[in-house]
Amino acid sequence: MAGEIRIGTSGFSFPDWVGTAYPAGTRASEYFDRYVRWFDTVEINSTYYRIPPPRTFERLSERAPKGFTFVVKLPREMTHERAGFDAARTPFLDAVRPLLDAGQLGGLLAQFPSSFRPDPPAREHLKRLAETMPPGVPLSVEFRHASWATDETWDHLRRLGIGYVNVDLPELPGLPRPSEVVTSPVAYARLHGRNRAAWWEHPTPSDRYDYLYNERELGEWAGRIERLAAQTKICYAFSNNCHLGQSVVNALQLVQRLGVP
Repeated sequence: MAGEIRIGTSGFSFPDWVGTAYPAGTRASEYFDRYVRWFDTVEINSTYYRIPPPRTFERLSERAPKGFTFVVKLPREMTHERAGFDAARTPFLDAVRPLLDAGQLGGLLAQFPSSFRPDPPAREHLKRLAETMPPGVPLSVEFRHASWATDETWDHLRRLGIGYVNVDLPELPGLPRPSEVVTSPVAYARLHGRNRAAWWEHPTPSDRYDYLYNERELGEWAGRIERLAAQTKICYAFSNNCHLGQSVVNALQLVQRLGVP
């Protein structure tokens, strides 16, 4: 039996969605209430930049509809600036505790930089992450370098119980290519867009994700998502091409293609 498919976007709080995805005049305090009309899950990326107080997720939990789930990204101190790992660990776990207690924490996401390569210290860090996470909370990792796409990596993740994030990125040297890899009971896909020109050099970080997938490209990913779900209990698929609400458009198209309620 195929696993459940949950589709959403990487974040929901973007001022440039007002007048594009959200109706003109929508206030910031209304963003989440608008978002949950479309999707039953969301990936929270803001925690990468700043660990919020527990009350932030407590309020979101109270406003979320029944059955809604959150996947939360680990702070950069645990993935990019790893010298700060110990200092960030407890505040981060405290921050997501309200979601865990409410049964709304669908998983945690660790995204590593392209400089993070498969060597013994990196593999040891993955083990450290796996041992840090709360029991029963799925952890998925995204690598930004193609050197990780090996059987050795996938076997290592399976031993640790960590999920592998299948990504869509611009076709550039060193970046991972689309895949259909499952290493845990949770499958994961992230669509970042294919804006080659702005990937490495961009006026603002938002410009990197300025891309709208066409029907053919989405069709390819719809097939991948179905095959990923067939191997797992649940498959998360998040669109991260958030510039001007394009992620909402593409996520809703995937919902329609896959018949997700």
